[in-house]
Amino acid sequence: MICLTALLLALPLPPASAQPSDSQPSALRVSANRRFLETAEGKPFFWLGDTGWLLFHKLTREEAERYLEDRRTKGFNVIQVMVLHTAGARNAYGKPALVNGDPARPDLEPGGYWDTVDWMIDKAAEKGIYMALVPAWGSLAGGGQLNQSNVEAYTRFLAGRYGKRTNIIWLTGGDILGSRHLELWKTMGRTLKEVAPSQLVTYHPFGRTQSSTWFHREPWLDFNMYQSGHRRYDQDPTPGAKGEDNWRYTAEDLALTPPKPTLDGEPSYERIPQGLHDARQPLWTDKDVRRYAYWSVFAGAFGHTYGNGPVMAMTRTDDAKPAYGVRTPWNEAIHDPGAGQMRHLKTLLLSRPFFERVPDQELVVTNGSRYEYIAATRGASYAFFYIYAARPFEVRLGRIRGSKVRASWLNPRTGETRAVGEFANKGTRQFTPPGERGPGNDWVLVLDSL
Repeated sequence: MICLTALLLALPLPPASAQPSDSQPSALRVSANRRFLETAEGKPFFWLGDTGWLLFHKLTREEAERYLEDRRTKGFNVIQVMVLHTAGARNAYGKPALVNGDPARPDLEPGGYWDTVDWMIDKAAEKGIYMALVPAWGSLAGGGQLNQSNVEAYTRFLAGRYGKRTNIIWLTGGDILGSRHLELWKTMGRTLKEVAPSQLVTYHPFGRTQSSTWFHREPWLDFNMYQSGHRRYDQDPTPGAKGEDNWRYTAEDLALTPPKPTLDGEPSYERIPQGLHDARQPLWTDKDVRRYAYWSVFAGAFGHTYGNGPVMAMTRTDDAKPAYGVRTPWNEAIHDPGAGQMRHLKTLLLSRPFFERVPDQELVVTNGSRYEYIAATRGASYAFFYIYAARPFEVRLGRIRGSKVRASWLNPRTGETRAVGEFANKGTRQFTPPGERGPGNDWVLVLDSL
């Protein structure tokens, strides 16, 4: 009997349609201080991601270009996508990904599933967008379709086909605990790094867990990713639960050795039920996704992934059972306010020296908890404070250089700033955000050295 895995490993190089296009963005790497990502030229890379999980499965090429262009104009530079959602995956044209649902047997029909994946990846590259690919959603491992006997063959196929593209990042796992099928995920990670050593690899974990729990010391894991999840504080009664405090995951990851960058790869999505599984619950909104973004990044994350319920599922008006009961079609939901507001965080972080930035909660004299928590971060000559509930707070000055500082408020909804004044850079000073006190009236206090 012929060994199918051995046969696949001996396949020739991918066809010409799988070769990279000429318009490839710069390759990415981990920065020298092991806290951020940078381009091959050493320029800062702030990951602003969107979860377009079902892009390859539900959108036509024309629709994919419309989606990618919208995300480009809004400042997104990473799209997180499932390569395989199920073993029986087909694309919008009805073309199957696999022969008989076997990951070791990709269906390489000309003009089929994989040619369309090639086209979408290259279209993203033309727009300067990186594709963070989950080879197979965790449910395929859970159901046994992806297993230890075929994972290496399937991974070698993927890495061989896409290993030359500079706009590819790999997310092993896929919404699953790393302890489930641990050796399978290790095999996938090792194989990706062996075949495509220049591409970054991480692990996309189950809700309210982090890749570092299982894989932090794995040499193939370039950076950590956590999924803070979709629950409110009161929806997770587990002792010690972080609830909505996603900044805690960042702090935990950054305390580990060896140092590795980290980010929230799946926080609560805009326009999805709070708690996820009960459609009667209120939906998360733009103010919530802003809070997750600023909390995690100011805690030291190197970027952030935004998500939107109908967009991640590419919901259509004719879907019989829309994901989590939200029927808004994807092409309307892409215009939700939170998606357009994420760029202001990216712009702010790239406007000051990038690689020197550190979290520094000592800047806040007396902090609050939950919605009154203030996240603080600084460089040598600047400091940022995010306050979600617009309460007065006191700042400890003198922790950035200069005899004086200039203070201003940045509105995270619009990106506009308003001057506060100039102050001696010593002692403490109270700052009161504009508007009424309360959750959702969020602001960023910006201090710059003079």
